[in-house]
This record gives sequence, structure tokens and C-alpha cells, in this order.
Amino acid sequence: MGETSAATDATGPQVTYERFLAEGRFMVQRARKTGEYVFYPKVMLPSGETDLEWVEASGNGTVYAITVNRKREGSYNVALVDLDEGPRMMTTIVGVETLPIGSRVKARVEAGETPRVVFEPQEK
Repeated sequence: MGETSAATDATGPQVTYERFLAEGRFMVQRARKTGEYVFYPKVMLPSGETDLEWVEASGNGTVYAITVNRKREGSYNVALVDLDEGPRMMTTIVGVETLPIGSRVKARVEAGETPRVVFEPQEK
């Protein structure tokens, strides 16, 4: 089910993650033995598991926290999103200045020189 093992990937988990993003894929790591998910890419989970595989993230999540940064050039937000798989990640929610805590969001890979995962509000 997994794409590759971070433990045996010679390029390391960060480069592997960035390669997936360049392909337009949002991948997270999961321990084969326990099913525990982790984000940001690692070679070992906090629990000590090293049998990590890459799996496609559902892309669904819930806003845990959000703040708006205002500059003369415009405003942008920085949010913490709890992925449905369990890990929490820092990101940006595009298309809105802010959202209520607990709002449902959906991930997409934003292409560019450095691809990144951003979230959009989910339609109700």
C-alpha cells in the first residue's frame, strides 16, 4: 500500500516529501506495524517506530488555530490544521482571511518554484 520506505530511501524523508509535492501529491508517513501517522517527514516516529511507509493523505482536516498577519502589502493567515489521519500541520488557508476554529478544510498542492500544501474551506 505504501509508496516507499523512508527508512530505506537513500535521499531521506524531506527530499522524498518534496519530490511527491513536485508531482502534485500530498503524502504522509505511516508506521506499518501500528498504523500511526506522522507529519513532518521523519526517519522515526516519537514512539520509536521506524517501519514507515508513504501513503496518500486524504487531504481533509479541521482548523485547530488560525492567526492573521497584516502587512501593507496585504493580509495572509497562518493556520494549524488537524489532518483526519491525526497529525497537525502548519499551513495557509487560501481564499479567505480567516475561518472559525473547527472549520473543515481540504488540502491541495500549490504548484510553484517550491510546491507546498495549502488548504481551502470545504463546501458545506
